[in-house]
Amino acid sequence: MRFLKNLKWSLTGSLGKFLLWLWAKTARIGVEGGEPYSHLRRAGKPVILLIWHGRIFLAPYFFRKRGIMPLISPSQDGEIIARIVRHWGYKVSRGSSSHSILRAWSEMKKELEEGGEVIIVPDGPRGPARELKLGCLKLSQKTGAPLVPFTYSASKKKVFKSWDGFIVFRPFAKVRALFGEPILIDPSLEGESLENERRRVERILIELDAKADAFFLSPSHHSSLGKHLFV
Repeated sequence: MRFLKNLKWSLTGSLGKFLLWLWAKTARIGVEGGEPYSHLRRAGKPVILLIWHGRIFLAPYFFRKRGIMPLISPSQDGEIIARIVRHWGYKVSRGSSSHSILRAWSEMKKELEEGGEVIIVPDGPRGPARELKLGCLKLSQKTGAPLVPFTYSASKKKVFKSWDGFIVFRPFAKVRALFGEPILIDPSLEGESLENERRRVERILIELDAKADAFFLSPSHHSSLGKHLFV
């Protein structure tokens, strides 16, 4: 029975990776604001990528083959995601605010101290939607790694009636991936000052979503999308 269970999960990961790769390959993906992030990585600096739960569909494909460490919930849904992204070379860490996170925290801290990067979904795994939890700020304070917001939107997308308003771009859609400016959290902040900073970072992520969505309301997006294509 254990063999069959392992086989099922292995096939789930392989098939999921192939389907997501095929889906993403149909899209035309443009990138905006990625220069500061790329500069940090070329310099070997650690980075904490922040992505809302409702906007993570693009991320496994977009950040593939870079050895990034995503924080993924220990739930069964999280297991599916973990199996998929491991096929793309992600260093998966399992934990969440609703589960014991001590081991995951230690793994992420070590990865950042060695100049790596991690992905955190700061409103996951259960929300409330787009309400940023303090953990990512504290990790930045401990490691000196800047927070880098990331989001995406698309010309044709499905928005699910889920707690997070999960967005899936449709096949052959035009997709815009956006990076925010790196945010370094002052290690001396605590109490009310840290809470104010949390709210500021939360607003930045929400505004980045709005910017991504607004791009496809502009009549000029058809001509500008091809300027920066992600390879």
